[in-house]
Amino acid sequence: MKLSGAVLLALPLVALGLVAQWLLPGATARLATLLMIYVIAVVGTGVYTGNSGIMSFGHCGFMALGAYASGLVTINPRILHVALPHLPPMLHGLAGHSLWLGLVAALLVVAVTALVFGLPMARLGGEAATIVTLGFLVIVYVVLVASGNITRGSQTFFGIPSGLDPLTVMPIAALSVVLARLYKESHSGLALRAAREDDIAATSIGVNIPRERFAAWLLSALLCGVAGALLAHFLGAFSPKDFYFNLTFLLMAMLILGGISTVTGALGGTVVMFVVLQLLRQIEGGATIAGVHLPPMFGLTSIGGALVILLSMYKLRDGLFGLRELDERFADRLAAPGQARTAAGRPGTGVERLVGKLEVDGVGRRFGGLIALEDVSFTVEPGQVVGLIGPNGAGKSTLINAISGVVPASSGTVRLGGHDVAQMPVHKVPLAGLGRTFQNIRLFRNLTVLENVRAAAEAAGARGEAAVTEARAALAAVGLAEMSGRLAATLPYGAQRRLEIARALALRPSFLLLDEPAAGMNPTETNELIAVLRQIREDHSIGLMVVEHDLKLIMRLCDRIVVLNKGRKIAEGTPDEVRADPHVVEAYIGSRAAEAV
Repeated sequence: MKLSGAVLLALPLVALGLVAQWLLPGATARLATLLMIYVIAVVGTGVYTGNSGIMSFGHCGFMALGAYASGLVTINPRILHVALPHLPPMLHGLAGHSLWLGLVAALLVVAVTALVFGLPMARLGGEAATIVTLGFLVIVYVVLVASGNITRGSQTFFGIPSGLDPLTVMPIAALSVVLARLYKESHSGLALRAAREDDIAATSIGVNIPRERFAAWLLSALLCGVAGALLAHFLGAFSPKDFYFNLTFLLMAMLILGGISTVTGALGGTVVMFVVLQLLRQIEGGATIAGVHLPPMFGLTSIGGALVILLSMYKLRDGLFGLRELDERFADRLAAPGQARTAAGRPGTGVERLVGKLEVDGVGRRFGGLIALEDVSFTVEPGQVVGLIGPNGAGKSTLINAISGVVPASSGTVRLGGHDVAQMPVHKVPLAGLGRTFQNIRLFRNLTVLENVRAAAEAAGARGEAAVTEARAALAAVGLAEMSGRLAATLPYGAQRRLEIARALALRPSFLLLDEPAAGMNPTETNELIAVLRQIREDHSIGLMVVEHDLKLIMRLCDRIVVLNKGRKIAEGTPDEVRADPHVVEAYIGSRAAEAV
């Protein structure tokens, strides 16, 4: 289904290339060729921006590098001494080769550059990463201008074979769409989309966010490098300013108009914006429409393009084509009845899943001069349900964060099956056997219910249909099997809580750490949650550690209870023992409440 859907999305480009080559006159065919080059660039940018959520202003820099690298390899040798009289002798032998060798050169130069800049940048997110991409564009521009012996500086670089035809560009454009679509649905693409929605939640299911950002950065850079090389051969002559701010904003406008998060949006937005701009360009110089003569209007193209973007962003927050891919909307039609499905196994995550008891030994956590936790110790046996209670500010969520590695402990150790998980990178802790939920719900809101859970299953090592099967099993365990196709953001509150549990369950953990799972639920939803947790414990032999303010839930569900107050453990025991402990009554429950529970 993934490949067939990707091919379906690329078919319009195939049709455009064939029609333009054989049926359209020269000028129109040339416009079709330019459109397909823009598609490659916008889809390439979308691989990074759409999946990571980081707006990039730097991908035209890769286009520029691809253009100059290809230009140096394909420049006419007879023009070389005129165009580049001061070119270093060691580069003279590069000239005179074919477009395809020029594309290879573009890929090599872009790959090296993407590696150098991508490794440190992969650790950045949000506005910081966006600013770095803008800095990258400026750096490329300045380097190209300053390297006059090789690039002619700010002057026009000429002598490149031009006159690309639609049939040359069409297969590359179609392949770029297929690659972008397959990447989006791949393990790496799904993991990055999860991180786009909530990086903390993505880390909690084992996603290595820097690695996934880097992979998308590299793939998108290569696609844009190819687009730049093709644009260079389309123009025949160019300068660094042709790959600077004007082109950057044009490509970003196309991506935003269609919808940043989908390949359909990148493709559709490029086509719509390109057609609008061509129509405005015809009117800009003066035209007669329905008998009405319009005078020349300088700047109409820029103003009209900007208005299209503003209107789209105002009326359609997710772009013209929304959050769903075109092939997803036709998925039922594409699926053959009785189609055989293959299940891939678990190739492994590089992290050993640990079994055994969970030991919290002397854990403390300081924030500057504030002591949030001090010398907290207890043990959770496999299959046991332990409650963690205490007044507000007692340190319960901080302790959960310390156990799961989100907030590293300042002192003490956390051992699972005898191994110190505190020494692991935070994204490897859930893969070792500690799944968790959050006090404030953290879902991948713009992914479907199934994708939320499949992201965890794939992070834990499942692939292909095996990951889908495990995700559906986890959803069935919490009663959400019928909601798998809905966006997570559209679920009722109680269902969102259960979806978080299903996502953690798909990791196949040894222990689940549940931070106030019943918060905000009504009594009916709370009773359903208790039944779900009991069933999970029975079916999967998973140990549960539950932070909760609902004492009735804790007393009904838990085998043992740990009580915190002001960052210290003040009691531990069975529900009856804790209920009767005078320190607990004084600090948290109160005498009347103790009688009620």
